Amino acid sequence: MSFSSEVDRMAERALRQLALPPGLREQILACNSIVRVQFPVQLDDGSWRVFLGWRAIHSEHLQPAKGGIRYNELVSLDEVTALAALMTCKCAIVNVPFGGAKGGVRLDPRDYSEGELERITRRYARELINRGYIIPGTDVPAPDMGTGPREMAWIADTYRRVYPQDVNYFACVTGKPVGSGGIPGRVEATGRGVQVVIREFLSEAEDARRVGLGGLAGARVAVQGLGNVGFHAAKFLEEEDEARITVIIERDGALIDDKGLSVAAVRAWKDEHGGVRGYPQAQYLEDGQACLARDCDILLLAATEGQVTEHNAADIRARLIVEAANGPVTTAADEQLRARGVLILPDAFVNAGGVTVSYFEWIKNLAHIRFGRLERRLDELRMQRVIEALEALTGKTLPPQLRRDLTTESDELTLVRSGLEDTMRMAWQEVRETWLGEGLEDPRSAAWLVAMRKVAQSYETTGL
Repeated sequence: MSFSSEVDRMAERALRQLALPPGLREQILACNSIVRVQFPVQLDDGSWRVFLGWRAIHSEHLQPAKGGIRYNELVSLDEVTALAALMTCKCAIVNVPFGGAKGGVRLDPRDYSEGELERITRRYARELINRGYIIPGTDVPAPDMGTGPREMAWIADTYRRVYPQDVNYFACVTGKPVGSGGIPGRVEATGRGVQVVIREFLSEAEDARRVGLGGLAGARVAVQGLGNVGFHAAKFLEEEDEARITVIIERDGALIDDKGLSVAAVRAWKDEHGGVRGYPQAQYLEDGQACLARDCDILLLAATEGQVTEHNAADIRARLIVEAANGPVTTAADEQLRARGVLILPDAFVNAGGVTVSYFEWIKNLAHIRFGRLERRLDELRMQRVIEALEALTGKTLPPQLRRDLTTESDELTLVRSGLEDTMRMAWQEVRETWLGEGLEDPRSAAWLVAMRKVAQSYETTGL
């Protein structure tokens, strides 16, 4: 099955459980609009190359539509269509008022200089802007595989040049550098959200017993993909939850150490050498894909779609699979794993941390004020009065550390992290209640049912 067919299959399974008026099911499944662009860019050596890209807007039941832009040699129409539908689902589950979208350009960013990538990005952005895409109120991109804050800053500047009178130009894209209208915490947001979901899952003793774990401390975690999402999720799990990262799988092989790998050290090696081959402090295996079958407690899939299929699902020995990437477990593999009792935390909400913090950034750009600016001093004064009252009542001076904890102001990063954690926790609780309260097979079925209900209700309220 194609990736978009896999996504449609999950949506259809959920929609069959809902009593919908004629035509609404078809509207929810349909991708509202797709644009294909083909554009020339001059390279550093003076030659010209034609690049192919797409932008798909799956749903406009809420606006703007939201979704990343990826640069990858395998980008296709089918992929961006599937990912746009997944974005509709994610936004609904975490209660972010966006529709779903996705875009991409077919290229390997490692093959081009920074100057070439800037010219490619600006030309792609202008092609979309000229066709009515990339507008703060209707279509707001973000980073994805192969792109980051740098590319988002180029897109925002391109939009500003086309529409210099638009004071909200920063809001045309999220994931920008903090100094260019971005927000602290966006870069690591998706990985942080993955960590929060795993923590929340294991915080329920009943759920922890389902996968034979007592918590994250000492849990053996195998990570596929040490890009932005996989790196931050693994790093937080290692440093803050004391999990053991025993396997790291990259495109050029895998590293294994049952005592635990240093995620930061491996990432530094990868950045310097272009891969994990040659890393001196762990066992190296060239066949990274085979390492998906290594015994572990948690398998964190943070690479690309279609990694666990009907061909290797029987070999998976993890107790818990976490889909940090989009669509890493196919529907056929999902059925096999479910039959074996392997529990999967699905991509439909696990990796929604990025769009959650993108929502915060978008609000900040429209409000033209950073979070906490108005109330920061007031909160500080209030807490000082609380301390003074406590000391007057008790006749004792509060310990210095407690005094510091009470008077430390909430900066923007603290507020962003608090909002992200609350959003992901609430989303998991809603999915869990639907899963167990309605007797569904697994969290994936529950997540899609939650999403389709919300999308259908929105369409019924606003009309087709």
